[in-house]
Amino acid sequence: MYAIPILSIAVQAGLIVHVIKTGRNMLWIWAIALLPLVGSLAYAVVEILPQVLGGRTARRAKSGVRRMIDPDRALRRASVEVEVSGNVDARRRLAEELLERSQYDAAIDVYHGGLKGIFEHDPTLLLGLARAYFGKRDYAAARLTLERTTQHNPDFKSADAQLMYARTLEAQDALDEAERAYATLAPGYPGAEARLRYGLLLKRRGKLPEAHRVLKDLLDGARLGPAHYRKAQAEWLDRARRELS
Repeated sequence: MYAIPILSIAVQAGLIVHVIKTGRNMLWIWAIALLPLVGSLAYAVVEILPQVLGGRTARRAKSGVRRMIDPDRALRRASVEVEVSGNVDARRRLAEELLERSQYDAAIDVYHGGLKGIFEHDPTLLLGLARAYFGKRDYAAARLTLERTTQHNPDFKSADAQLMYARTLEAQDALDEAERAYATLAPGYPGAEARLRYGLLLKRRGKLPEAHRVLKDLLDGARLGPAHYRKAQAEWLDRARRELS
């Protein structure tokens, strides 16, 4: 009956000793002491697990816990980097953090701040800017930005940019152009999203046999593919199944 509280206290004490001996941030002591379960688990995942296991999985776990404990940490760091250095990479990171939080107007301002001088037509910044415009449903601005990207960077190849362009055309009800864009993109797109959206557009336009064929081919190909592909594309494959049911 008393074993669990005693064990909990022992674990807390051991982790606090580990904090002190290894020179970790002393705020961990408060987290472990005041939040016995959550604090201890967070410390183990963030500080101990990566050291013991190493590798990508441990780094992802550490990153996930840090985001849970302090979701705005990366945003603050990116903001400071922009203030200190003002370089384009710092602006890109800050804009991406803002995009993740759906702060589209702020992201647009940051991207525009980087599109100057030799970076005036930088394709990575322009693609991010187009994503921000698309997110705030300013489809006309998103389309112009994507067309500017292609115009000034003819050798820049991005499946994501092509997919966004097709989606932008569809959002503007330029359905003929959108269908052609999806038809060109879908066969070589590295994932299921483009083919799913192509099938949905065909269905929207009343082209039911063609839509059925596209969605069926998508699912048939996924069944023959590796398990990790089906897992990664589960969202789009599930939607395709629902459309065919």
